[in-house]
Parts: sequence; structure tokens; C-alpha cells
Amino acid sequence: MTTDPDLQQALAGDAEAFRRLTEPYRRELQLHCYRITGSVADAEDLVQETLLAAWLGLAGFEGRSSVRGWLYRIATNRSLNALRATSRRPRSAAAVSTASTLPEPTRFGEPVWLQPYPDHLLDDLLDALPDRQPGPEARYELRESVSLAFVTALQHLTPPQRAAVALCDALGFSVAEAAGILGSGATAVKGMLQRGRAVLREHRAEPGHRPAAAAGAARERELAGLFARALEAGDTDAVVALLAEDSWLTMPPEPQQYHGRESIRVFLADREQARGVPLRAIPVRANGQHALGCYLPTPPAAIARPYGLVVLTTDRDAITAITWFRDTSVYPAFGLPRSLPDDRPGKRVHDTTAS
Repeated sequence: MTTDPDLQQALAGDAEAFRRLTEPYRRELQLHCYRITGSVADAEDLVQETLLAAWLGLAGFEGRSSVRGWLYRIATNRSLNALRATSRRPRSAAAVSTASTLPEPTRFGEPVWLQPYPDHLLDDLLDALPDRQPGPEARYELRESVSLAFVTALQHLTPPQRAAVALCDALGFSVAEAAGILGSGATAVKGMLQRGRAVLREHRAEPGHRPAAAAGAARERELAGLFARALEAGDTDAVVALLAEDSWLTMPPEPQQYHGRESIRVFLADREQARGVPLRAIPVRANGQHALGCYLPTPPAAIARPYGLVVLTTDRDAITAITWFRDTSVYPAFGLPRSLPDDRPGKRVHDTTAS
């Protein structure tokens, strides 16, 4: 048995010692649960469940693995169980679809329920683990493993494959360690990894899902700023001018996908006309990328209400993807306000049901 004083005190019933023992792993466990479930809200709930289960089951910890590995086993199993429980799943895409009101898309993709992940949680993770995640290279690798391209691709795997890939490829666990966490044999885990990685390669090779080359921090900020100003001005042409020719616009979990400047221009112009008023935007970061929390002015209340979060993907000198999340329940996780004062001059009446 380990001589870790915090573990010994926790085994004796010291709740504060248990907190000291487990708190360094909270953020990385939350990110792990997010990679598997695709939900920020579920990830936070699952971490709470994991820590409660660990506290209640601490007497059964035999020290045959590290405390970190033991916590990952609980968190992984909780996440997989959550995916099996229909009560934990968000509404289906069909329940929120606005297909009858949207312009004709370039194609219909497979619906994937996914929420954006706040960057400040990634910063907290790096700050909490300086010994295991040192330097700028680790920061880059962490952001790559939580990028929208990677997390979206993960959602196309079966839950066991998703867990195996997250454990081995995102977290660096060995096959043997992952097998212990998953309660499977090493051969089974190798099979999960082989099949899961093949699906990831196929998915990320498709148009609209390829990883983008870095545009550089200064250019990314510039593009995001220009996009925000054009959006708030209701200037669709200015937005389109920032896009790469091969750009995509998607709206998880909606299946509609728009490819190319002209298709995206038609979509954005249609939505602007339906709203009848430009949006307001607050810059944030999500999944290691620039993002905007958007608000829709709603007269006569004289406030702007949460409308959706836009995440931008850039490649060198242009925006290559706009991912529009209509689920505004994530706003508190990003520190975004519940509303903004609508102090625009000359307010127009608009349709608040527009997408």
C-alpha cells in the first residue's frame, strides 16, 4: 500500500485529505468525460459522480494502480453508462430541426450532438498539472486533442472505441493501462483502437473535416475581430469575404451543411433577413479556437438574449469553417451573461424565432 499521507488520511475518513488527493485530477477528468459524451454539462455532472463514487468506494482501493488510473476507470465507466442511459441524452436532432425553414444545404451530414468546450477550463487543467503537461508543446497537444475536428470525429465512434482512443491517443495511456481502465483484455483494446482510428482517418479525410493549418495567433485574432464586426453590422458580404473558397458552415446537431462561399452567403443572408436585425457578439474561446457568444435583440424588452455560440476554424489567411451551436445552455460555462442591454439606435421589429 502507498505511503502517500493524503491517501492514508483519506482512508481514515479525512474528507479534506481526499479533496487534496483528487482535486489535481478534476479538470482532466472533466475533459475526458467531455471527449466521450460531447457534453460540457454532462462532463461536469460525471466528474461529480466520479468523485462521490471514489469517496464512497475508497476503502476498496487496493493500490494496484495509481489513484489517477483508478479515477479514470470510474470516470470512463460513468461516461459509458451515461451514453447508454437515454435519460442522460439531449433531445434528438429531429426534435430541434428547422429543416423546413432553412435554405437548401449542400448536403445532409450525420447528426452529431456536441457542445463547445470553454478554453478557460483547458487553462485550469494546464495550471493544475505543470509536472505532466509542461511547456508550449503540451499546450498545443492538449488543444489539438480537444479541437472541434477531433472531438466531432470521436462522436462517430462506438462508445467503447471512443473511450479507448481518448485514453490512448489523447491521454497517452498504454494499451495495458487502458485495458485495466476499461475492464477489457489488451487484445480487445487493440481492436477498438484499430477500428476507431480507421473511422477517425476516414472522417477527418472528408471535405469540411480536415484539420486546419495554424493561421498564426495574430492573424486568427484579426480574422475573428473582422468576423465579429461584420456580424454585428449585418454585413453578409463582409463575412463571406473572410471565408476560404472551400469553407463550411455546420450547426450541430442539425444535419444541414453548407459548403463554399456562395452557399454560405445564401444561408447567412436568409438568416439575417429572417431575424430582421443584426446580432451582437462577445468574443470567447472554445476548443482552442476563437468563438463568439451571439445575442439577438428582442424589443420591446430592450435587451438582447442568448442566440448561439459560433466557433471559427482558420487556415493560414482565411476562415475555413463556421460551427454554429444553437444550444445556449452552455453560456454560463463560458462566463457569458444571460442578456445584454439593447442600446442600438433605430431598433427594427424582427422575427425572434429565426435561426
